[in-house]
Amino acid sequence: MQQVPIAWFLMLSAALFVLGVAGFLFRRNIITVFMSIELMLNAVNLSFIAFTYQLNQADGHFDAFQVDGHLLAFFTMVVAAAEAAVGLAIILTVYRNRATLNIDEVDSMKN
Repeated sequence: MQQVPIAWFLMLSAALFVLGVAGFLFRRNIITVFMSIELMLNAVNLSFIAFTYQLNQADGHFDAFQVDGHLLAFFTMVVAAAEAAVGLAIILTVYRNRATLNIDEVDSMKN
């Protein structure tokens, strides 16, 4: 059985991260920007898991104490979940107050 090289996972992770950065910088909708941030977090998770897998393959066996990448990915998912809850609440409040989700029209904190 042939295994997928780690470089492929890292290239996919880099491509996802670049797409997330592009969406964050160039889109004007708050929801799209929010999804771009989530895409960047998932790209980082993919890198963590790929590096952990590579570390475990280099040793030749799976050690229960070598789950550093999985643990970091778990914490990243916890941060993403908290960001989703708080971010969606902020987005709903902005929409109720401004009746728009365009970043250019919501750039002021004044009513």
